[in-house]
Parts: sequence; C-alpha cells; structure tokens
Amino acid sequence: MRQRLVNSGDIQSPGYGIWGITANGRARLRNGLPAAQSVTPGSPASAVVSSTPPTATQEPPSNFEETVEDYITAFKAKVLQKLHDLTPKQFEEFAGALLKAYGFQNVTVTGKSGDGGIDGHGELKVGLAVLNAGFQCKRWEGPVGSKEVQAFRGAVQGQFEQGYFFTTSTFSRAAQDESIRKGAAPIILFDGEQLVQIMIEKGIGVKRVPVEVYEDQVEDLLAQNP
Repeated sequence: MRQRLVNSGDIQSPGYGIWGITANGRARLRNGLPAAQSVTPGSPASAVVSSTPPTATQEPPSNFEETVEDYITAFKAKVLQKLHDLTPKQFEEFAGALLKAYGFQNVTVTGKSGDGGIDGHGELKVGLAVLNAGFQCKRWEGPVGSKEVQAFRGAVQGQFEQGYFFTTSTFSRAAQDESIRKGAAPIILFDGEQLVQIMIEKGIGVKRVPVEVYEDQVEDLLAQNP
C-alpha cells in the first residue's frame, strides 16, 4: 500500500523512517479520490490519470515492535553522529549543559587544552555538602585508553573531589578499570552510547513525540453483547 502511494506520488520519504504527504496526495484527499488515482496539484478533480479501482484493505504491519526498534536504533545513530560533528568547543558546552540538567550549579566551561586538562567544572549539592567536580571531553573515533584517564585524574586531584569524562567513542577495558582504582579520585565515564541514552531518557536535546497505536477489539465487543 505504501509503495503504491509512493509510485502514485501521494506520499514521499525525505529520510529514513520519515513519510509525508505530497501536494498531489493532499489534492486527492480534498477531492475524495481513491489512492490509485492521482490529481495534478491545482487542477480540477476531473483530471484523473488512473481509474484503477481501490484494492482490498491492507492489514497493518504485524511486526510493529521491530519497526519501532529499527527506528530507535537509527535515531540513536543519528544523534551520536551529531555529537561527532560538533566542534571541540561545542562538545564541551554540550557536556556543561548535560551537567546543568542533572542539577550541577556554577558550571563553567574553561576550554583548557592539553592531555589531562580540565575542560570545565561545576558544583553538585549532595545533602548538606557540595561536591566539586571537573570534566573533560574527547570527541574521538577510537577507544579512550587508561593513559588519558590517568592524566585526567592527575589534573582533578587536589582541585576536585570527582571527575567526569565524556567521549563520543568508547573506553577501553583498562580505562574502565583505571576509573575506579582504589585510593584515587573516582572518574565517572560516559561514552557515546551512554550520552545518547541519557539524552533520550532525560529529554536533553531530544523531544519526545507521542504516537497513538490502536488495537481492534471487535471480537471482544461481540462477545460482550451476544
């Protein structure tokens, strides 16, 4: 059914998983024509190109869950690519905005360069105490290793109680182990997939649009009214 509407020029797909009605389709709806007929925008309803009778009603897709899952996967990849496309300065500002959304106050993006440098810092009130934390951002393609985590901890210790490390890529196993080394300031790691998931869950830089899904219950209605 959808492909037939595409072929007749009634709908179009400007992007993956995105469908929209065309001017031709809107004209057809206004004039009450079946899907197989097409009307040139701005022309009278008599300008019928095809008079093929409408086909039988098509069943809705039964694999709706798979369709949604495919959409979410593609959407996450799109958002992650946008993070990759940010400039280093923009990624630092994004990290600062993320911390603000989580309740951090007095967040400052310093933009200091160099390995182990502090890209920004902020304060988080925990009970009666205030936790001072510094953060670093790396817009990388390959995994972030333990050396980068060690260097960042060196900059954090003595200034902050905690460090937050943001990357668009991933962290190696050694980096993950180094982040929780006993006796050292903890470094909280956020890789690209985690950042996108947080954005979706918290609505940070992502807008949730409700979609209505219907389920027919004709049989149930008849069973209740024999």
